[in-house]
Amino acid sequence: MHPNATSAHTAYLGLGTNMGRREELLRQALIHINVRAGKVTACSDTIETEPWGFSSSNRFLNMAVKIETPLSPRQLLNVTQDIERRLGRKSKSTGQHYADRPIDIDILLYDRLHVNEPDLTIPHPLMHLREFVMVPLRQIISAEELHAMQLPDSEI
Repeated sequence: MHPNATSAHTAYLGLGTNMGRREELLRQALIHINVRAGKVTACSDTIETEPWGFSSSNRFLNMAVKIETPLSPRQLLNVTQDIERRLGRKSKSTGQHYADRPIDIDILLYDRLHVNEPDLTIPHPLMHLREFVMVPLRQIISAEELHAMQLPDSEI
C-alpha cells in the first residue's frame, strides 16, 4: 500500500533542526514524510528555541506534525531515521548526549499504542519535559486526545 493511501494509524511527530538552512531542512523533511511515511494532515507553527540538554550557539526550529500512516511503529522509525540520514544527520543522540543536528524526527505518539523497546519508546518518554515539543504539539492535538493517546489501552 502506498504511504498516502487511506490508512488506519495516526501518529504525531516532532521535528527539529539547528544546523544549516533550517527552514529548508524542515520543508524537505515534510516532503519526505508526506511521500514516504504517510499523509501529513496537520502541521503546527514553527517555533525557535534554545538547545535542550546541551550548549550550542545554534538555536533550534521546532514543529509538530500529525500523519495518517499505514506503517507500523517500527517501519515508521526506520523511515524517519532514513529521512534524517538523507537530510544530513550522521548519528542519533544516545544516552541523553545531545549535539547540533541538521534534522531530528521523533515519534511522539502512535494511536493509543505503548511501545517500550531499547530503541523505540512510544509515547516519547521525555516529551512532557520539553516545551519545544509540547507547545507545537498542543497546536495540533486536543488536550483530551493527547491524554487518551498517552494512557495504556487498559486504562481507557
